[in-house]
Amino acid sequence: MSVLFADLVGFTARSERLDPEDVLAVLRPYHARLRSEIEAFGGTVEKFIGDAVVGIFGAPVSHGDDPERAVHAALAIIDAITDMNSGGSGLDLSVRVAVNTGEVVVATGARVSEGEGMVTGDVVNTASRLQAAAPVNGVLVGEETYRTTRSAFEYRDVAPLVVKGKEKPVRAWETMRVTTAPDSRQSRDAPFFGRASDLASLRSIWRRVAAERVVHLAAMFGEAGIGKSRLAAEFLHEVERDRADVFRGRAVPYGANTLYGPFAQHVKQVAQIFASDSGAVGRQKLAEATMALDVGDPAHVTACVAFLVGIGGGGEVADRRVLFEAARQWVQAVANRRPTVLVFEDVHWADTGTLDLLELFATRIHGSPLLLLALARPELLETREHWRSPLATYTPLYLEPLDRDTAADLASWLLASARGRQQEADTSIILDTAQGNPLFIEEFATSLGERSTDRARILPTTVREVIAARLDALPARERSVVLDAAVVGRTFWRGALQWLHADPDVDGALHALQARAIVVREPLSWIENDEQYSFKHVLIREVAHATISRRRRSERHAAVAAFLEARTGGGGATATALADHWREAGDRDKAVRYLLLAADQASRGWAKEQAADLYREALDLLAEDDSERRRQIAKLRAVAMQAAYHVTDARLLAQRPGPGSAGIR
Repeated sequence: MSVLFADLVGFTARSERLDPEDVLAVLRPYHARLRSEIEAFGGTVEKFIGDAVVGIFGAPVSHGDDPERAVHAALAIIDAITDMNSGGSGLDLSVRVAVNTGEVVVATGARVSEGEGMVTGDVVNTASRLQAAAPVNGVLVGEETYRTTRSAFEYRDVAPLVVKGKEKPVRAWETMRVTTAPDSRQSRDAPFFGRASDLASLRSIWRRVAAERVVHLAAMFGEAGIGKSRLAAEFLHEVERDRADVFRGRAVPYGANTLYGPFAQHVKQVAQIFASDSGAVGRQKLAEATMALDVGDPAHVTACVAFLVGIGGGGEVADRRVLFEAARQWVQAVANRRPTVLVFEDVHWADTGTLDLLELFATRIHGSPLLLLALARPELLETREHWRSPLATYTPLYLEPLDRDTAADLASWLLASARGRQQEADTSIILDTAQGNPLFIEEFATSLGERSTDRARILPTTVREVIAARLDALPARERSVVLDAAVVGRTFWRGALQWLHADPDVDGALHALQARAIVVREPLSWIENDEQYSFKHVLIREVAHATISRRRRSERHAAVAAFLEARTGGGGATATALADHWREAGDRDKAVRYLLLAADQASRGWAKEQAADLYREALDLLAEDDSERRRQIAKLRAVAMQAAYHVTDARLLAQRPGPGSAGIR
C-alpha cells in the first residue's frame, strides 16, 4: 500500500487572518483539485484534515504499480498548485507532498465519505513525517517507495531524517523528475540499427492496408536472436502513433500450447478478460465486447469464439468451419472499427489450428484494414511450405545477419552504454564471434561491459555460455529472482515471484534485471492486478532453467502450479501450463487431470490434433496397470484423431491449386 500525504505550507497561520468563508473559498477548489489528481492515477482520497489531504494507492483496488502511481500523483499535485496560482485568483499557495509505501491495516468497511479512515499503521505516520520535512513545492518518498520506483523517476538522495516516533533516522529521497511514462519502465534497448529495407517493406504494406482497407499477412522469418521482435517493435511503435489498434499474441515453447494461444490472447485483450477471471466472467466480458461490434448474430459469434479461446460452456460445435467463420466475423468487425494489427509471435511453436485460423483470416476477410504480422523461425517452413513465396495478400520477410558495419555500430553503442566507453579490440572480438546476430552481439557486449576490462580471459564461444556467464555474475538476489522466473516460464508475474520467494520484496531485483535488459515488463497482464514480465529472449529463460538442479526445479514447479491454481482457478487457458508444471513437479495425477481438461477444451474448440496430442501425453503419464482409465483416454484420443484426419483432408484440399487461385491456400 502507498500513502500520499499533502499539506499546504503556512496555510494554518494564514487562515487565522481570514474570514471562515474565505478559508472555505480556498479549501473547496484545493480539495477538489487534489481529489481529481489522486483519482486520475487510480488512488482514493482517504481523508481531508483541514488543508492536509491523505490519498491511498492499493485499496480498495490494487493495480500492481501503486507506488509509481502515487509518485506520479504527487508530482501532478505540485503542477496543479502552480496551475491554481496562475489562474488570477491571487491564491499564492505552496504545498509539501510525501509518499510512503509498506504494510498497513485496511478497514474495508470504512465509510470514507463520513470521515472514517481506511488505513492505519506506521506507514501512514511516517508519510506525515516525511511530508513535514519535504521541500516547499517538492516531493519526498520513503525507502520502499524509492526502491520500487527508481527506474521510473530521477531521485536525489537527502540526509536521513530524525523524526518523531522513530528510533533510527529515516531515509528519504526527493523526487526530481519523471524518467519514464506511466506504465512503462526504463530499459537499455539500443537505438535501432540496420533493417532499413525490411522496415520500409512493413511501412509500405501498412500504408496499403490502411488506405485501401485490405487484409495482408506479413511473416518475418529468422533464426533465434536475429531481431524479429525488435523490428516488429520498431514498426508497431510507428503504427500505434497512427492511432491504430495493435493486439499481441504469442505461442509458447513449453508443454502443450494454449488452445489457439495467440488468437486467444488477442480476444482477451479486446474483451479485457484475465486468466484470473472465471469462465462465466470471461464469457460475460466477451459477450459485452461482441455486442459492441457489428456482427450478424452476437450470441452465436460469442459462443463460438468462447469455444475457440477456451472459455466456452457446455456442449460442442459439430464443425470447425462454424467456429472459424464466427472468428472471421469477429476479427473483421474489430478491424472495421479502425485499422488493426494482430501480432502472432513465435508461431513456429503454434498448433496447426492457430496456423489454419491465421490463413483463414488472410484469405476470407475482405474490405477491412487488417495486418496479420507473424514472427517465426525458419523451421515453420518445413510444415508450411506454401509460406515460402509471396502472393497478393502475403509477404514473407527473411531477416539476415547484420552486415559488419551495422554490427560494429551496435557493438560500439552497447559497449559504450555498459562502460561509458568502448575499445576497438573488444568490438573486433564481438564481431568475429557473434557473426551479425544482434542477440549474440548484445550478450557478448554486455558480458564484456559488466566485468573488468581485462580481456585476457577468453570469451565464451557460444551464446548459451555467454548467457550462463552473465547469470552467474549477477548479484545473489537478482540471480535468485531470475531462476524463479525461469521456472514460471517465458512470461511470469510479480505475484508468482513473491509467492516463490522467501523475501517477498522482489521489486528491486526486477528493476535491476530490467536495467540489465534481461527481463522486460509487459504493458498488459493475463492476471488481473498483477505485473506481467517476460524474458527478453527465450534463450535466457532456457539457460536459466537448465542451471537449476532437478530437485529444486521440481519443488519450484509445484509452487508455481499452486500459485496458478490460486490465482486462476486452474481452468481455461492455464490448464496446459498447469499440466506442464505438475509434470515437472513429478505429480503425474495432477498433470493428467489438467491434460484431460485441456484436451477436452481443445476438442470442443475443434483443435482435434492438439486434443489428440494432449490425450497421448496423458497416456504417457498413466501407470500401465491403470487399464480402465487408459482404455477411456485411448478411446477419446481415437475419436479426436479421426476428426483430425478430416480436418487435414480439408486443409490439403484447400491448398490444392485451382483456376484463379490466389492468396495463401
